[in-house]
Amino acid sequence: MTDIELRPSPNRYLAGNYAPVRDEVTAVDLEVIGELPADLNGRYLRNGPNPIAEVDPSTHHWFVGDGMVHGIRLREGKADWYRNRYVGSAAVSEARGIPDIPGPNWSGMSGGPNTNVGGFAGTTWAMIEAGGCPVELTYELDTVGRNDFYGTLPGAFTAHPKIDPVSGEMHAVVYAWAQWFDHVQYVRVGTDGRVNRTVDIPLPGMSMVHDMSLTERYVVVYDQPVLVDLDLAFASRFPFRWNDDYGNRIGLMPREGTADDIVWIDVPMGYVFHPLNAYDTADGKVILDVCFYERMMRDDLLGPFGDSVAKLVRWEVDPARRSVNVTVIDERANEFPRHRGALTGKEYRYGYCAQPDPNSMHWPTLKHDLVTGNSEVFDHGAGRAAGEPVFVSRPDATAEDDGWLVTFVHDGNDDSAEFAVLDAQDFSRGYVARVKLPQRVPFGFHGNWVPDSRVPG
Repeated sequence: MTDIELRPSPNRYLAGNYAPVRDEVTAVDLEVIGELPADLNGRYLRNGPNPIAEVDPSTHHWFVGDGMVHGIRLREGKADWYRNRYVGSAAVSEARGIPDIPGPNWSGMSGGPNTNVGGFAGTTWAMIEAGGCPVELTYELDTVGRNDFYGTLPGAFTAHPKIDPVSGEMHAVVYAWAQWFDHVQYVRVGTDGRVNRTVDIPLPGMSMVHDMSLTERYVVVYDQPVLVDLDLAFASRFPFRWNDDYGNRIGLMPREGTADDIVWIDVPMGYVFHPLNAYDTADGKVILDVCFYERMMRDDLLGPFGDSVAKLVRWEVDPARRSVNVTVIDERANEFPRHRGALTGKEYRYGYCAQPDPNSMHWPTLKHDLVTGNSEVFDHGAGRAAGEPVFVSRPDATAEDDGWLVTFVHDGNDDSAEFAVLDAQDFSRGYVARVKLPQRVPFGFHGNWVPDSRVPG
């Protein structure tokens, strides 16, 4: 059979490096160019859509491809293995002619998690939004089954939880478009991997609540003008579309508050998939740094890149006046933002983004100094595109940016892939290390560095 990746497609999200790979590969003792930092002991994991069966290119949306996790395991300066595995789901099981994976499927979703993957409470979790249950993976990335936080999750979850660096708890704002049309839910998960608090939050419409923010005082809810469209849903299409009439707002809910305590504040019309970080100021304001699209899913109903590209902006929110002051940090394309995880919800200085170009294979890595306003560019070279830059702190770091950025890099010159390590403090060093991978890694979504100290091998 001819691989889908070798065939041209009228759908940009099925062509080039968006196209799926067919094989699940295990490769060991990988070639290292440069020197891997000895303190990187663990796995870099990244999830993304990879349709297992043929799809209709005229209607296929990038966000609904079957999940596939790509991972590389590092130990004592060596690259032990690379693996890519489908995340188990009803759809993957059906395509393989095997029984469905174990575990509760609260929403009846046929697809599985294709958006994020990480380690929490000693377990590896693959995650998705819109009602899907997390799926537990083994250390080697094989599917164990759906895991609703050991029976404590009452319904939906998200692909974008935030971990409080002080308490270690995980916070999420979740939605389930086919089951809940009038509310979302705040979910808090304890360090034991069990849900310990939920709050229902009424909304006037079923917004696509892709992400959330967390500060020391607030849970931040994004209620945005990309809404469920029943015409698309009944046509078995991705069911969300831009709505000019809905408006755009954020809600500030006190950490221990209820929906009645939320302060709702209008923000500029547009859409945010991913905030960089958020924090409270001493004078009672809230800072939200976000990747902001002026419009989303209005004209391009197959993915995120056809309507506008995201610029990095700062919203300085005044809860008392219910006002927002907007500052553009960077007019260039900025997406997949990351920061030092120990500063989630706290004042911080540095942020890191990919600079995706929907029309080329040239995706640099950006570093932003949010105090001086300076930014640096790591250019991976002509025809080379880097994904989400994940920050990993050195064990004895003495500065906020003292650590590494790790990511996958696609080389469009020969359709190959590498795992790359950059010095977050010094882009002028070039690559600290590169690991050649045995196959192409399609563009995907999110992942994390999971040290062996968090999820042992």
